Amino acid sequence: MLQGVAGWVPGEPVGNERLPADWGVDDAWVRRRTGIGSRHRAGEGVATGDLAFEAASRLLARAPAAGGVDAVVLATATPDHLCPGTAPALAARLGLGTVPALDIAAVCSGFVYGLAVCHGLVTSGLYERILLVGADVYSTWLDPADRSAGVVFGDGAGAALVAAGRRGDPGELLAFDLGSDGTGYDLITVPGGGARARASGKPAGPGDGYFRMQGGTVYQHAVERMTGSCRTLLDRVGWDPAEVDRFVPHQANARILRAVAERVGIAPQRCVTHLERVGNTGAASIPLALADAADGGLLHAGDRVLLTAFGGGLTWGSAALRWPGTPRTMCMDSMEGTQHVAPR
Repeated sequence: MLQGVAGWVPGEPVGNERLPADWGVDDAWVRRRTGIGSRHRAGEGVATGDLAFEAASRLLARAPAAGGVDAVVLATATPDHLCPGTAPALAARLGLGTVPALDIAAVCSGFVYGLAVCHGLVTSGLYERILLVGADVYSTWLDPADRSAGVVFGDGAGAALVAAGRRGDPGELLAFDLGSDGTGYDLITVPGGGARARASGKPAGPGDGYFRMQGGTVYQHAVERMTGSCRTLLDRVGWDPAEVDRFVPHQANARILRAVAERVGIAPQRCVTHLERVGNTGAASIPLALADAADGGLLHAGDRVLLTAFGGGLTWGSAALRWPGTPRTMCMDSMEGTQHVAPR
């Protein structure tokens, strides 16, 4: 079951009016194409592990006292290093000792994949309580000349606790639908740095270390795959779309969110969106959206919640759960801002 969530975004908002002048965009253009008004940048010296630590620390400080954390799972496409994974360092920094820790590289689908992995580890009886973090610092991977990605992506982290529980309790993780299509692996990629590029024997190109995305094709795949996954999962759990209390899609861009919700048959007022303020934060987007919605009083104990995501790989996935209604849920914080706590 899901016990609670917390979110963290770094620094001050970077509004559309502060985007580079040579991109030739204004606030109206960005909002019309993406629905985004601002995003956050981690800044010099701040990496994914730092954001993950901030989100996890705030969650653990307010988590139920009983029981410790038995394992750590970190979903990210922007690890601190190609080798080793970032999760073990995160666990050590949190003071969790020698608990098992691993990274999941499913790009923007990472948090949903992570929920499924954590659910399996708990229901198997292997672990009782797992810390799941989705964190990305896309600003370190973006080409300064690529406005299409630059206007969309932001940095952030979201954390969740997945623990053993009783069937029917609020917070129950009911079912998952996951998928991938490796024939589209080159649609969302960082070409350089990995073993494939190194094995080619060719010198790295000037832009090989930057994030690349074929936006138009990705849009079509994202809408199709998330729609299909949601429909499959709703059939599996026996929910009519009208019975979904809150729909929380990966915060890619507003046009994708609207298209998926409309095709699945979920009314706009039941869709949770916050990308207007933080942009596309990758694996962090769903837990950040959940924390923001809980802080705003949009989620209540027992609510039927549908999550869905799409990312590089290509990967996609959906999850159905009942909201836990935890006593205290963190809203988004800023490394330079004031901490906010919303009582439940």
